[in-house]
Amino acid sequence: MRQPRGDLTTEQPGQGTFDGVFWSFFNSGFDAVFTNIAAGQYEIQWDGSGDFVAGQGQNPGSTSAEITFGGSFEPNPSSAVILSVYGWSENPLVEYYINEFDSNGLFDITFEATLKGTVTSDGSLYNIYTHEQVNQPSIEGTATFIQYISVRQNGRTSGTVTVANHVNAWRELGMDLGTMNEQIVAVESLSGSGQATITVQI
Repeated sequence: MRQPRGDLTTEQPGQGTFDGVFWSFFNSGFDAVFTNIAAGQYEIQWDGSGDFVAGQGQNPGSTSAEITFGGSFEPNPSSAVILSVYGWSENPLVEYYINEFDSNGLFDITFEATLKGTVTSDGSLYNIYTHEQVNQPSIEGTATFIQYISVRQNGRTSGTVTVANHVNAWRELGMDLGTMNEQIVAVESLSGSGQATITVQI
């Protein structure tokens, strides 16, 4: 793995603020290097298997945010990897995804999830799902929590996500968020290798 760029590089899970922007990096099992290049720009390089989630954004998140993202997204063809607006709320504890791109269909974010409805936003139809995770890692430690998942049908690696459209659609389906915690544009992978340099503007 080549040496990454930037002023703040880590191979260890963590979170913090770099150049005034919140960042978060969860890693279980991967050989992965996360680099904060600048405010609103990061790089992730990965190889292996397990699960990692890496990105920049804000904490606390906002239910009315308009999040613009783009950059270079270069997973190897066999990688199971997605690009999403990703975050958490508390009371209730919810992990949520607005999934924008699945590199090749190998990362089925909706596995065992329940289809609840649809929403049209930012030029595409999204399918909406829920799924209960039992005794899994969370921002509150190992816990049982609900996932809210919007999956874009017209996948893309750049654009603007109008978060309120999803929050409102979820609420109409009885899927309420609580107090907003982290909210990032995230690369997540379960296996394979690759590299991404992502810019984020909120």
